[in-house]
Amino acid sequence: MATATVSAGARLHVGFQNLSLARERLYGGIGVGLAEPRVTVTAEPVPTVQADDPLVRTYASRAVDILDVTGVAIDAEESLPRHVGLGSGTQIALAVLAATARAHGLEPRVRARAPAMGRGGRSGVGVATFESGGFAVDAGHPTNRFTTEPPAEGDWTVPPVVARHDLPADWRFLVVIPDADPGRSGDDEDASMRAVVERADPAIADEIAGVVTRKLLPAAAAGRLEPFGEAVAEIGRKNGAWYADAQGGVFRPPAGELVEALEECQVLSGVGQSSWGPVVYGVTDTGHADEAEAAAEDALADHGLEGRVILAEPAEGGARYGFDD
Repeated sequence: MATATVSAGARLHVGFQNLSLARERLYGGIGVGLAEPRVTVTAEPVPTVQADDPLVRTYASRAVDILDVTGVAIDAEESLPRHVGLGSGTQIALAVLAATARAHGLEPRVRARAPAMGRGGRSGVGVATFESGGFAVDAGHPTNRFTTEPPAEGDWTVPPVVARHDLPADWRFLVVIPDADPGRSGDDEDASMRAVVERADPAIADEIAGVVTRKLLPAAAAGRLEPFGEAVAEIGRKNGAWYADAQGGVFRPPAGELVEALEECQVLSGVGQSSWGPVVYGVTDTGHADEAEAAAEDALADHGLEGRVILAEPAEGGARYGFDD
């Protein structure tokens, strides 16, 4: 046994392939793992569960029960902004699970154990990027399990990855985190998703399928930035059509204003909103990163918003593990 450290990058969630009960599989997440910002935790085996952060302590208690170990002391050295569209819940849950397991000399088996941690019930992108980084598309869940209510917590398997590619090292993802109300989470998110799924137009899913197979996947495989960005933006807008009633438009305020402003930036492609927002993203390359960053700073200022702008590399590989004997 040893003190174990686990560090994982954020993820962007472009959208889902299908939200209609009229199709055979529901959800099917599309997303990208980022090298930063990151969550980093250290775990030390102890007789009880110890953590200063209440959420970390909750996940540590679950991990201890799942792994059938005595206890763990968890220290969160880096954390992701919560409920803004960067996958903070899944990344912290899996980091705590993996660190607890490694501290006790056990294999984390994050994909198998993620449902017991309450993760992977809709999108499998967060689990996929924790495991391997890169660009990932998951298969979604059988629709017949979600025709009334979703399965009870933990009563699912994480959807398999159907496509995964490393993205070029010179790509940069512009991430804009405005100081705004957090996106939906917990029971509020569940209720909103049920309402969206109950009335989702299946024709949008059919349109997205064409974009994914004919444009997005070939662009990701070949590392072609412009068509990749065009496909991502199109998928994001089509997802927004499903969510328009729930979030007040194709993009929620103030993400919509930022998306509109950044779409005018010639060096950015694939501008959209991650998950429920308010994070807005776009993709560029190292040669145009400074110009993209300046455009984001200007967009925030022009709309009277404070916030943070990050230029992130696509994650190469999954979570990082370390030990201190």
